[in-house]
Parts: sequence; structure tokens; C-alpha cells
Amino acid sequence: METSKINHNLEEKKGVIFDIQRYAVHDGPGIRTLVFFKGCPLRCLWCDNPESQQRSVEIGFAKQNCIGCGKCFEVCPESALHWGEGRVDRKKCTVCGKCTEVCFARALTLIGREITVTEVLREIERDRIFYRRSGGGVTFSGGEPLSQPEFLVTVIQSLRQVGIHTAIETSGYAPEHVIREVFPLLDLILYDIKHMNPEKHKAYTGVSNDRILDNLVVASTLRTEIIIRVPLIPGCNDSEDNIDQLVYFAKKLRAVREIHLLPYHRLGQHKYAKLGRSYPLDGVSPPPKERVVMLARRIEQQGFNCVIGG
Repeated sequence: METSKINHNLEEKKGVIFDIQRYAVHDGPGIRTLVFFKGCPLRCLWCDNPESQQRSVEIGFAKQNCIGCGKCFEVCPESALHWGEGRVDRKKCTVCGKCTEVCFARALTLIGREITVTEVLREIERDRIFYRRSGGGVTFSGGEPLSQPEFLVTVIQSLRQVGIHTAIETSGYAPEHVIREVFPLLDLILYDIKHMNPEKHKAYTGVSNDRILDNLVVASTLRTEIIIRVPLIPGCNDSEDNIDQLVYFAKKLRAVREIHLLPYHRLGQHKYAKLGRSYPLDGVSPPPKERVVMLARRIEQQGFNCVIGG
């Protein structure tokens, strides 16, 4: 059995995550472990991880799991539960978690948990044999990992000490000093560009893209490999003009040689109901395969390698 080389004598910085997934193969090279951070400054209409947006821990309700036993009502100190749609009155709920403790059907669950650097590293160590054999590593996702920079930096530095490949999936929406501190520590940056037009970007995500594009320029000077990724949303950012503007911008960045198109899907739609929210893009269908292929070829004609699906 391989002996751990990770230094656990760390200042116990804490972060908030909502999941750790293993054996991922689409978020960087090789077999990877994904650490999903909670908290994001964007509110993308197509977000497939709505549970990642709020930094704090939340209560989720899966209606299909409920057996109607009523035990949750008996223990809720704030009377924040009801039999109606959504079950949880989120204005009253203090997220004490008592209802989830008695919900054996797992209709009510806590989404997110506070975790220490040491605890994250222990989870990661379990998969080190797969990294070595596949050329994989760890990818930080979310949410937005850059929203918890101190915690993120401490984890990355610990992984670098033992040669574990690290990557980040990011919107790039963070102060420039965070970009300059975090990005040089990483082996790979998966940088999302949602739209090239600042007004449309704000309409679809809640923020302008000015900081995001400025930070991408900064990132391209830091000698870390960057892959630009575009979540391709029909009617939002899938026009030839938007893709052409993106390619023109990317041509100025020496660190970018590859662009990924991520076709829209509805796999996260059910999560909105669990949080008592409506799905913003209800009725929108995934883009036709032919259109995605056409846009990919358009990108490749400008000298970039283009991958569909990431």
C-alpha cells in the first residue's frame, strides 16, 4: 500500500463544498477526482448545479422520496415545514438540519458541508493510484472555486508537494490578485466564456464579462495551460458571430490552443425543484448535433483544436 506523502500538519483552513466525485474523465486529463466548491458570483440561467450558487449549507427536498411520515414536522423548531409544494419555508428555515436527521427516506437532505483541508486531502489520497496510472489528478469545480481562495490555495499547494496534477473549472470572475495567486499553482485552467457581449453576458449570468475577459488576458501571461470552454446554449450564445468574436479574442492569447464546446443539456433541471426554485430555461432543447459540429469546424478553421463535450 502506498505511503502518504501529503503533509497534514497544516493550518486547518476550512471551506464549504457540496460534493466530491470520483472517476471523472471529462474534466482534465486521465481519471480525476472532482471537488465541488459551494458559492458562485454568477447566476447563469442554464446552471446545472444550482445547489452550488449559495455559499451556505442548504436544505434540499426530493418530493419523490417522501413517504409522508411527518417526523420532520415534529422536530422542526421553527415550524418551517408544510405539506405544500417544496415542503420547506426557506424564509423561516435556519438550516439546523434536525429534519434531515429523522428523514430516513432521504427526502430532506443537507446540501453542502464545511470541510477542513486535511479532510479534503484524505479524500483525494484514496484515488492516487488512479492518477498515477492514468495521468489524472484533481479538478476543482463548483460553484466557483475562486470564491474561496485561501482554502483553495492551501489544498493546491499540498497537492503540488506530492506531484498530483491539479486543474480548475472557473468563470474567471474574481479579483485580479486572486488570479495571480491561484493560477500559477495549477497545471491546467478550464476557463468558461459564456458570451462575448457584455450586456448579453450580464443578462444571462447576472454580471458583465469585463472582469472575466481581463482576467483571461492576465491568466495567459502566467505560463499555465488554458482551455477555453463555451457552454453552448441555444438562443443565448450559439450564434456564429459570438463564436467568431471568441476565436478572435483567443488568438491574442498564447496560452490558449484549445477550445471546448459544451452543448446545453437538462440534466440538472430536477435540482431546481429540490431547492424550491423554478427552472429558468424550461422548454429549451439541446442544440442539434449538426449545429454543434458546424461551430466546432468553424473554430478549427482558425487554428484551434476544438473538442465537443470537453
